[in-house]
Amino acid sequence: MSRADSPWRGPLAWTLAVAALLAAMAGALAVGRFPIAPGDLPSILLGARDDVAATVFWNIRAPRVAAAMLVGASLAAAGAAFQGMFRNPLASPDLLGVSAGASLGAVLGIFLGLPVVLVQGMAFAGGIAAVAAVAAIAAAVRGQGDPLLVLILAGIALGALMGAAISLLKVLADPYNQLPAITFWLLGTLSAATRGDMLAAAPAALAGLLVLLLLRWRLNLLTLGEDEARALGVETGRLRAAAVAGATLATAAVTALAGAVGWVGLVVPHMARLLGGPDLRRLIPLSMLLGAAFLLAVDTLARMAGRTELPLGVLTAVLGTPLFLWLLARARSGGGA
Repeated sequence: MSRADSPWRGPLAWTLAVAALLAAMAGALAVGRFPIAPGDLPSILLGARDDVAATVFWNIRAPRVAAAMLVGASLAAAGAAFQGMFRNPLASPDLLGVSAGASLGAVLGIFLGLPVVLVQGMAFAGGIAAVAAVAAIAAAVRGQGDPLLVLILAGIALGALMGAAISLLKVLADPYNQLPAITFWLLGTLSAATRGDMLAAAPAALAGLLVLLLLRWRLNLLTLGEDEARALGVETGRLRAAAVAGATLATAAVTALAGAVGWVGLVVPHMARLLGGPDLRRLIPLSMLLGAAFLLAVDTLARMAGRTELPLGVLTAVLGTPLFLWLLARARSGGGA
């Protein structure tokens, strides 16, 4: 059987992705400092109970599970879209500086002593502003070379500049109050995510995901190359701008919610490609399912691994690095998608 006819490219891929997400949801909803027996979940979901377990479930556990799913799905979908339209398997949501911009906005908010809501707002605005600045720089130097390469290089350069600004703020921050908060945020966490935080981030993140889902058929044409896509009647500049806007909106929203969480947007699309192939019509929704399952499992592990909760960024790096190396070795040996 050829790789193109492999059952992994068909319904089995969707079955595995949905099963992984359901298993991650069941585990995340049941385990914690206050465990909830699986047999109690139906009565809690139906609203038939009004006890401590129901309070923990609706006020703490369910909002956090929903937030983890939203963050994982958004980062993974954005990563899949970036890897496809930039034709670079190493592309990730922070390629154009959105993560660095959101981090700088949040760090500046913490440094200024602003409330949590304003810190999240500055993180969201920082991510959007960073990508807008990258796009403006790329437009200003248009005609100086490959527009795609110029856009990527502008993102890398601006990301390095914002990283330097973050380092400067960390040096100037109060080492007893502000610096720990800055460090904790930069490592990523959902420990403080509330229902209000989730509802505030969801509209922008879901809007960005909707854009990527609606454009995924046409994004396939960008993988053919600039000239080939134009020959097929695609306005590549507008299409890429719309896709970047959608990915940026989703990434900025969830970064404001959870902090800087790396590796999800890089590794999960490769996992989805291994299951469903490189077709973006299937790859983006598969990445959303696997991304939600992956980050949900990581967040559950972060809650349960020790006496104190571990940062998400640490665990995603610990788990994502060997997984990415395995995927890289499998691709080099000819077994990849």
